[in-house]
Amino acid sequence: MGFSRATLAALRIALVVALLAISILAFTSHEIPLIDELYDKLKHAAAFATLALLLDFSFPASRFGLAKILLLLGYGVFIEVVQHFLPHREASAWDVFADGVGIAAYMLSVPALKRMRWFRLRWQPGAPP
Repeated sequence: MGFSRATLAALRIALVVALLAISILAFTSHEIPLIDELYDKLKHAAAFATLALLLDFSFPASRFGLAKILLLLGYGVFIEVVQHFLPHREASAWDVFADGVGIAAYMLSVPALKRMRWFRLRWQPGAPP
């Protein structure tokens, strides 16, 4: 069965909105008070866990495998490359590591998500893989 076309469209819109919001936050020059290194890494992990879920649910015809993981990590590297050239930001390999932690967190959450009513639609029998 799986998601309806309207649900897939909404998920894909949410994915684009999340990508735009995360890009704006990644490239802005505004300092946000109370941000320290640990909190920054937590934000990276949360952002990429969210992107992993949205990417996986937006394209349910393909499983969450190497292609989706590399696409997300590539986006994380892209962010760091852009930040390297911004005078008000700095690039960090640790940020990409934190992105990977967020992707792994999504993957570890899949068994729990499969038990939740709305989320389980992603993996219903007869739905695309």
